Amino acid sequence: MATAEEIAQRDAEDSIEQVISRYNTELQSGLTTAAAEHKLKEDGPNELYKPPKPTLLMLFIMQLLGFIIILLIIAAVASMTVNATGSKRDDPLSYTTGIAIFVIVILNAGIAAWTEHKAGDALEALSKMTQAAIYVIRDGKEVQITTSTVVRGDIVVLGTGDVVPADMRLAEAEDLKVSEMALTGEPDDVSKTWKLKPKKEGEPEKLTPEVCVFSGCNVTNGKGRGVVTATGMGTRIGRIAQLIAGEEGPKKKCYCLPDTSANQTPLQRNLEQLGAKIGILAIVVCVLVFIIGVILDRKDLDNLDSPSALYMVLIAVTLAVAAIPEGIPLCVTISLSIGCSDMVNQHVLVRKLAAVETLGSASVICSDKTGTLTEGKMTMVNMWAAGVSYDVGGKGFDPTVGKITKSDGGADATRDMAVRSTLLSGVLCSNTTLEKVKDPDTGEEKWEPRGNSSEAPIVVAARKVGHNEKVSEDYPRVIEIPFSSSRKMMLTVSDVSGRSTVCEDGMPLPSGTKYMAVCKGAPNFIVDLCEERMMPDGSVSKMTDAAKAEVLKVVDEYSMKALRVLAVAVRPMKELPFDTNDDEISTDQKFSALRQNLRLLGLVASIDPDRDGVKDSVLAARGAGIRVVMITGDYLKTAIAIAKNVQILQPQDDEATAAVDC
Repeated sequence: MATAEEIAQRDAEDSIEQVISRYNTELQSGLTTAAAEHKLKEDGPNELYKPPKPTLLMLFIMQLLGFIIILLIIAAVASMTVNATGSKRDDPLSYTTGIAIFVIVILNAGIAAWTEHKAGDALEALSKMTQAAIYVIRDGKEVQITTSTVVRGDIVVLGTGDVVPADMRLAEAEDLKVSEMALTGEPDDVSKTWKLKPKKEGEPEKLTPEVCVFSGCNVTNGKGRGVVTATGMGTRIGRIAQLIAGEEGPKKKCYCLPDTSANQTPLQRNLEQLGAKIGILAIVVCVLVFIIGVILDRKDLDNLDSPSALYMVLIAVTLAVAAIPEGIPLCVTISLSIGCSDMVNQHVLVRKLAAVETLGSASVICSDKTGTLTEGKMTMVNMWAAGVSYDVGGKGFDPTVGKITKSDGGADATRDMAVRSTLLSGVLCSNTTLEKVKDPDTGEEKWEPRGNSSEAPIVVAARKVGHNEKVSEDYPRVIEIPFSSSRKMMLTVSDVSGRSTVCEDGMPLPSGTKYMAVCKGAPNFIVDLCEERMMPDGSVSKMTDAAKAEVLKVVDEYSMKALRVLAVAVRPMKELPFDTNDDEISTDQKFSALRQNLRLLGLVASIDPDRDGVKDSVLAARGAGIRVVMITGDYLKTAIAIAKNVQILQPQDDEATAAVDC
């Protein structure tokens, strides 16, 4: 029977048709629901091995294994033993010290074990609700499923920002790059392709096959589609996890309990060290006192007939009990429990009491902007096209509410050439769709976008001027170069053969135009690439330095209102500047050839409202001595405006140093 490595090698070397046939699936329709359920039962969930959850009893026992706790238990046992063999064995009060220590130890362990047990249950339920999801093709439809239910043979759709859910052989790839640092240690993103290429003489061996992507790797650029070849512990990352764990499995303490020493917080480590130092010192002192007492023949004055050694044992044990600070574990546990209780009242789940200390040590919070500080539900409110400003009405994603009007006078601009041309071009350079869905809770139908949140406002606004969902069919896409953080824009090429205008009532196209490239992205980058711009009557004028300054001034005005601004530019072409069948041309070379001689159509500005409570949270963090940092890929002035709204930037801050464009 072939090993996992041999199967993976075969999947990487065979044609995609052979791989698809081997896993009994179809590229266009994927697996059936029944087949997927059968494979899930057969292979198990797509998860790495997780050690079983410790029981309440196990958690209780684990609390008793700290060095200082063990010292206390030994001291308590010794105290009770000595008293049981002494003259006051029948006096219940003589056992008070030992009993008190046992009560403190049990109370301390019980509080900590119960807190961790209850939090573990809550977090387990929460993790089931918030599992990572991915899009797959099943029964001929693109559906979203949790990554744990992905099975061999599934056709997975990947996009920028996704985490590869399982080992896959690619069937499609458009400028696809992944980070394989977890597998290879290499920091650079790795380009992937679906085409098998013969190895050239002298070409160095690659660390991973370029036609495969692997579980746990981040998609940093582009998009792709592939067939799942391995899941769970059968993936490459699963085999690495197995090697790290070794044949003996996870580390154990006392042969049966999980070893959590590697996850100790500074407070826990310091308490362990303190307990060790006190314990060793106490033992040394007690031994010295015992030896000196025996040498000097010290006896119990109430019982002179008892041996000196027995009396000195009692003295040494009493001294040890007094020297060991039995109150420290309980005080620490109670203090952390109070902090944990306060956090629970704020709807925060704490799995381990020690996490309260870790959180209390935080000094900086780094946060993303879109969807974290803001709601992530962008709505277009303004646009600028061919030198004219427009207002966009409506709220949310309903295209039937609101209309586009001129900012100066409020005249209806639904049929304006600049508006229609800019919005159609923006849609041609988008992958987001808009559809009506039924709310499972209320049963009401509502409009919902599927795709990138920054593209949704463009699609909604385009519907308001009459550009429907058939745009992609009417303008077949020939080339797509996805957005990347280095390029700061997305570029597509669509077939516009036989058209004299971009759309009905749209910008005229030069005679013989077959293709139109559309760029959508950061305004400062796109404006810099533009050689000309569209005028209100559809004519074209040269993009001078003064014209660029005028456009960037509009961008700054929108950005200072905390609006996210995207620029849209086009390039009509009679022929493509390269051969699309030439596999030797890289994506970057295609991008460089297509972005030349761009014509600026307009700007679209969308608002992403601040999330409720963010401002109060930032102020509370600052009051606790915690610095809040916002990290975003937005235009700098937009980021500054948002940061001011949520109080991350304060009036006295110097924007030149507090807001940096990296």
